Amino acid sequence: MSFIEFVEGPMFYAAAAIFVAAGLWRIIGILRIGKKPDLAPPRGSATAGWWKGNLRHFFPRGLFAERTWMHILGGYGFHLGLFVLLFFAAPHIAFVERFTGLSWPALPRWGFIIAAEIAFAGLIVLWVRRFSDPVMRQISDWDDHIGTWLTFLVMLTGCLALQESVVALRATHMLFVNIWLIYFPFSRLMHAFTVFLSRGATGASYGRKGMNP
Repeated sequence: MSFIEFVEGPMFYAAAAIFVAAGLWRIIGILRIGKKPDLAPPRGSATAGWWKGNLRHFFPRGLFAERTWMHILGGYGFHLGLFVLLFFAAPHIAFVERFTGLSWPALPRWGFIIAAEIAFAGLIVLWVRRFSDPVMRQISDWDDHIGTWLTFLVMLTGCLALQESVVALRATHMLFVNIWLIYFPFSRLMHAFTVFLSRGATGASYGRKGMNP
């Protein structure tokens, strides 16, 4: 078995299994915590509050936007760029089709390059802010930095792997993808999923009290 066959075969299956199992374990653990019963009579809809809590926080409030505009630009640039790369890059669609038979239209090469540049710029801005801003520096630890570096390496090797004729580049990309998948559920990268639970819980609590999230 060659290295590329190993990282795209057994190692990928193991990494994906750990990603799914550990991710579900964390989410189920959060849901099982529950909350204390609210004895006060409801004044609004918790369900509506859950949706408002999630949707409202996609758009920063004016006061905070003025003070953290660099963080907002970096955050939106990175997350939107990464979303486009993950789901609309031709190699990723081909990889999904190989395992599931599902396929959809892919970005042209120039679109991939633009999305990658936006994602890289956003990630670098967010990381620089982590150690340049006094508050962010205090609340950041090695988990934040390792997650950033791993994500950067996955993206970088992914761009290099566009040269598909060089098998070593594709294998290196898959190696970092597998490491990233294993690390993901045990780190703050899990916020990609838990953010909706936390915002929804806060919104539901406010909505039940008849307040705007």
